[in-house]
Amino acid sequence: MKIVMLEPIAVGIEMLENISKPIKDAGHEIIFCTAPLSSEEKADRIKDADIAVIANSPLSSELVAKGQNLKMISVAFTGVDHLPLDICQERDILVCNAQGYATTAVRDLVFGLVFACLRNLKPCDEVVRVGGTKDGLVGEEIEGKTLGIIGYGAIGKCVAKTAKAFDCNILAYNQGDPLGTSDGIAEFVSFEDILKKSDIISLHVPLTDETRNMIDEKELDLMKSSAILINTARGDVVNTKALADALNAGKIAAAGIDVFSIEPPLNLDEPLINAKNAILAPHIGFATKESMVKRAKIVFENVSAWLDGKPQNVK
Repeated sequence: MKIVMLEPIAVGIEMLENISKPIKDAGHEIIFCTAPLSSEEKADRIKDADIAVIANSPLSSELVAKGQNLKMISVAFTGVDHLPLDICQERDILVCNAQGYATTAVRDLVFGLVFACLRNLKPCDEVVRVGGTKDGLVGEEIEGKTLGIIGYGAIGKCVAKTAKAFDCNILAYNQGDPLGTSDGIAEFVSFEDILKKSDIISLHVPLTDETRNMIDEKELDLMKSSAILINTARGDVVNTKALADALNAGKIAAAGIDVFSIEPPLNLDEPLINAKNAILAPHIGFATKESMVKRAKIVFENVSAWLDGKPQNVK
């Protein structure tokens, strides 16, 4: 089998060689990638590949069409909405993701954003640099706050466990299972109730037709004026124009956003860039030194499992 990487996955060649050694020892060919490729280079690589490895860059239907021998795609990412899944299904191309690699990394950033909002860390940094004081910047504690988690999967549950240690009250909502199954940590409530009752809302849903713009003007109007919105899920889950308007009008207190409708760099007309009390990160929630190694291991474990006839992490 010929296995090609179409983009780097943020680990060095020595690590890649070590992780993939059992596959190469079994006689399979692996073409590594440690620097971005042009569209032409990707097309040249995929044309005779049996297996392709990608991360979070979009994989077009045109590029998939060039891979006439393609049988499997191992995605170094959790979401797979950047692939033409319908075409993969039509051609019986197996798609596997790297589920679980970034659970703790995303959890960490969630609380980084929460504390940045609660304790005014960005303006605190700015005022110290110009000789200012804490006047007008006294923040709030997380203890006793109600944290609402929309999307109570692996990451949502990890966030809930940490929030419990901070003595938060935890509410949860799952779109496909609104009543949920109690785990002794979160109380499951309706979508409307989680918006109305939460001091902090953290989004952890995939991007689907049902979740696109699930936080829009109507939903923001239901939230407390003191509420904080955290989005480390997918950019299009939130209508960012509506969110920017809500922040500027004081309808909610703050927002911590790590995901956008496009991958950074953002267009300068992105509404959140100039919104009040918005803490923005360049889609870095999944990216830590530890998580990059974890996902590289999962990517090649997925390949090995498929080669052994026992596919895992199938999407």
